[in-house]
Amino acid sequence: MADYTRRLPVYLLLDCSGSMMGEPIEAVRQGIKALLSELRGDPQALETAYLSVITFDSHAQQITPLTELMQFKEPELHAGGATALGGALTVLMDCINNEVRKSTETQKGDWRPLVFILTDGAPTDTDTFNRSIADIKTAKIANIIACAAGSNARTDYLKQITGNVLMMNTLSAGDMAQFFQWVSSSIKLSSKNLDEKPGGAIQLPPPPQGFVVVP
Repeated sequence: MADYTRRLPVYLLLDCSGSMMGEPIEAVRQGIKALLSELRGDPQALETAYLSVITFDSHAQQITPLTELMQFKEPELHAGGATALGGALTVLMDCINNEVRKSTETQKGDWRPLVFILTDGAPTDTDTFNRSIADIKTAKIANIIACAAGSNARTDYLKQITGNVLMMNTLSAGDMAQFFQWVSSSIKLSSKNLDEKPGGAIQLPPPPQGFVVVP
């Protein structure tokens, strides 16, 4: 079979609900721009990391399929509506099942995906959320990191998804920039350590100053 590079799939799940309108959604746009610039300057990340964006407001959708960094185009983000985080997790499951190469007898598949969730509230589709949590825990499909942004973010929901939950106190441009800088550092660290513990627990850099790791 044709030789290919094993990819490190990275999925960004971004809250685009009405409460993100104005400065927060603009800060997310700038954060993605900085993230791309940072990753494109790192040879290892450039070779292995592939990026996808899933947004959620009243509905969830994948707006950028899994794409190599040099081909990735910054998505258009608009804020409004509710917070369909459960729908976003369902979309994530479908995307991983369809896009991530599985290992076969003749070749190894992609690395275990990295998923970063950013939300400033609580899921408004709780039935879907509860179902998708059960599916994700059963499938163990990815290393998931969640960030609760601002004082209205509900960490109790995020802790149901993953043990890796960060809390940032504000939705300011400065905090958002720090978050995306941390995401790029996490991806670069992961791309360098891929061979050490395949399928093992994710190694993350220290959180940005002022951010709290939720116990």
